[in-house]
Amino acid sequence: MFNAIVSADTLRATLDSVSVLVDECKIHLTDEGIEIRAVDPANVGMVDLRLDATAFESYETDGGIIGVNLSRLEEFAGMADAGQLIQLELDEETRKLHVQIDGLEGTLALIDPDSIRQEPDLPDLDLPARVVLEGKDIDRAVTAADMVSDHIALGVETDEEAFYVDAEGDTDDVHFELGRDDLIDLVAGDAHSLFSLDYLKDMNKAIPKDAEIEMELGEEFPVKMHFDIAEGDGTVTYMLAPRIQSD
Repeated sequence: MFNAIVSADTLRATLDSVSVLVDECKIHLTDEGIEIRAVDPANVGMVDLRLDATAFESYETDGGIIGVNLSRLEEFAGMADAGQLIQLELDEETRKLHVQIDGLEGTLALIDPDSIRQEPDLPDLDLPARVVLEGKDIDRAVTAADMVSDHIALGVETDEEAFYVDAEGDTDDVHFELGRDDLIDLVAGDAHSLFSLDYLKDMNKAIPKDAEIEMELGEEFPVKMHFDIAEGDGTVTYMLAPRIQSD
């Protein structure tokens, strides 16, 4: 059993955070809320999402796992205005999800969870550098890097106590730097890794521009980014594997 009412804004933010990496996913229904963990087909980008029951107007479930086509559910959610509520109800017999939005009703066929790509284990990495910055600064860095290159370096200058972004193309390059005074918080440590810009661009689409983003970095290690959704009643963690630089 699953019957929930949630705001359109919260549902869209939740779906967007996952659909930038995968087309379908398993949604774990628990007493505490919903949980989603997924990895893209190339095993480069991962997402770990939790949306607490308190993020919903109402939330009832007796547990279980459902498989969802994200783009189809996003189409339904996209038909609601920002302030509207969306009711989601699972039909146990037909294994379909009923969606209701202010008089509009629809039915979404679910996917067999066993047919969906296996969920990843999120590595417990002890990364030496930690940066907390605004989402709009990540957007600026990604936009600038995209002008010159298809990859991007993220790092921390321990001497200067600064977070930096470098992008080098065939003819042009970009350097973006934020000192301690420009950041919300900084734990300086040795960090420099190169990443695919395409993945970071996709993640950036779902990162709220006005949110605080916590970033964990190391030397040729994955980057982990954490941020809240649903006014703090949900959290998203992205992890992006580095491109190993050849000498």
